[in-house]
Amino acid sequence: MNAPSLSNAAAPDWPVVTATDRARLHRWLKRLPAEALAAELMDLIDSADEVAPQDVPADVVTMNSQVVLGQAPGEGERRLTLCYPPDADMAAGRVSVLSPVGMALLGRRQGDAVELTGPDGQRDTLRILGVVFQPEADGQYTL
Repeated sequence: MNAPSLSNAAAPDWPVVTATDRARLHRWLKRLPAEALAAELMDLIDSADEVAPQDVPADVVTMNSQVVLGQAPGEGERRLTLCYPPDADMAAGRVSVLSPVGMALLGRRQGDAVELTGPDGQRDTLRILGVVFQPEADGQYTL
């Protein structure tokens, strides 16, 4: 996975994960059978820069964040909420952190380009156009 280019030169060049999200994801992943996506997610959260929930920048995608993805503003935008697998519902725009799309979003920032592979095998690059809702930015540290 390539590190994103970030708009803020002082920002880390690798995904950012809150300490709370890291701990919850570790507990959750330990209950899963060993599989490639679970191992990939574990590697992602272990290599990400960890910050306290109160210190995470408001433009970082954390668990339960809602984002707008698209090629450019107003062109085929799609809203997605990053969630835990039991809460996933693609029809409702709720994408599992254990899916390729979810892993591509976790810890990334508004403005980052993420490479996604669709069910048909087609690769597409979309930009995180906005982080519409982030629990931590709203003062919700237990969501």
